[in-house]
Amino acid sequence: MLTLIKKVCYLLSVWLILAQVAENNHLLAGQPNVVFFLVDDYGWRDVGIEGSKFYETPNIDKLAKSGMRFSRGYANCQVCSPSRASIMTGLYTTQHGITDYIGAPEGDAWKRNTILLPPKYKHELGKDYLTIAEAFQGAGYKTFFAGKWHLGGEGSLPTDHGFDINQGGYAPGSPPGGFFAPFKNKYLPDQEPGESLPLRLGKETAKFIKEHKDQPFLAYLSFYSVHAPLQTTKELWQKYREKANKLPTPEHRFKVDRTLPVRQVQDHPVYAGMIESMDNAVGMVLDTLEELKLSENTIVVFTADNGGVSAGDDKATSNLPLRGGKGRQWEGGLREPFYIRWPGIVKPESKTDVPVMHMDLFPTLVDIAGVKMPTEAQQFDGVSIVPVLKGEKLADRALFWNYPHYGNQGGEPSSIMLHNDWKLIHYYEDGRHELYHVTKDISEEHDLASSEPKRVQEMWDKLQQWLKETKATFPTKNPNYDPVKAKQELETMHTKGLEKLEREAVGFLAHDFNPNNQWWDSALMD
Repeated sequence: MLTLIKKVCYLLSVWLILAQVAENNHLLAGQPNVVFFLVDDYGWRDVGIEGSKFYETPNIDKLAKSGMRFSRGYANCQVCSPSRASIMTGLYTTQHGITDYIGAPEGDAWKRNTILLPPKYKHELGKDYLTIAEAFQGAGYKTFFAGKWHLGGEGSLPTDHGFDINQGGYAPGSPPGGFFAPFKNKYLPDQEPGESLPLRLGKETAKFIKEHKDQPFLAYLSFYSVHAPLQTTKELWQKYREKANKLPTPEHRFKVDRTLPVRQVQDHPVYAGMIESMDNAVGMVLDTLEELKLSENTIVVFTADNGGVSAGDDKATSNLPLRGGKGRQWEGGLREPFYIRWPGIVKPESKTDVPVMHMDLFPTLVDIAGVKMPTEAQQFDGVSIVPVLKGEKLADRALFWNYPHYGNQGGEPSSIMLHNDWKLIHYYEDGRHELYHVTKDISEEHDLASSEPKRVQEMWDKLQQWLKETKATFPTKNPNYDPVKAKQELETMHTKGLEKLEREAVGFLAHDFNPNNQWWDSALMD
């Protein structure tokens, strides 16, 4: 009798397990897939649909038209690693502690002649934070990552944070072997000599989708493009060189904006070629969804980690009419291409001017997919923007930033508050404020701080409260700062520095232009 009871209990437990599995499979069968495109150093104005007349982005344009365009989509930081961590966690940068790009000098390693010393920051994504990949993985999704990670090395790789598969993601922020094989990336084995990196990442993402088309998946394609080094093919360079040489010759391609020269013209043929290759990779993935008839059940997100590089690295693009670019505190460093396609819910060619932020994407996607968050998970700083996607209103809120560092692109240690149309910037070098009405003055040319003292004080009080609540870090005085040397450096930049940049920009358009010897097909460029 006892044996019979044990058998019945065993069979009942098996039946319950199978029933639960069947129920989970039933729930998963109706859940949408997610494809997430993240581009590196890609400005809002670098997209054709956003006004670029030089770069060609037919696949991104098509994606943007198929869903909702956010004209005021913001990065959580003006440099890469902090924004990437905020996408992964749904938190402000002050909360996860990665406040500068991982690898930026700090402490005794800081050698620049600056008024302030930047604070220390975390050098990898903490394991105590639940990531978007872990949330979807826990809900039964197959998770995939390809491309740039830059949130830590061994022990803090994509596979340590919820991704089942990793193709090419580890510590470096730029591709060690450049944009043509050999890639010198142990997480992305070489296949064909001279293979294009963005196309290879697109190929790997398409392959993953084909292999897992019968189960819900999260595919996260994080391009190394269009970060330096600037490299493209001979054919694409020639195409955009010819296009650039048909444009009116600008009197000046650069002007100094406070701390560094900033590019004013989009005519860099190598950068344009990089954008086309990246756009082709986006098309490859979207075409795969169409071929497999998965488009109608796949949420697609497209954004970038920070503004286009107009004043650092290779100073490749102009973000005008937005002021500044990567690393800087103005709209050019923070406003991003930001598109979400949700078939059946979001009407094609929808557009909104509601301000949203990278940290909103995690809560939005789990909301759409019905993924339940564990009770021990962090409380999001971001909010679900599903109401906006459905054409409804979002609760009133302010957005905040804290970047207590010096950007390589001329950015100054500062904190920001944005509420509705008003943007307050507080600078730590001298304690001054700037106030802009960013809808009437998209280029941030008219500082209204002196004419709006009451508004400045109210916003500064709220910004200080947020900084305190989130335990923000701040820069300190640099005892080694040399003001005489700083003045000399500024004078040199206004003369020899600008002259050099103008010569280099013209050189890219010359018939006899040759890339450096690290470029895979440099021998073909004769």
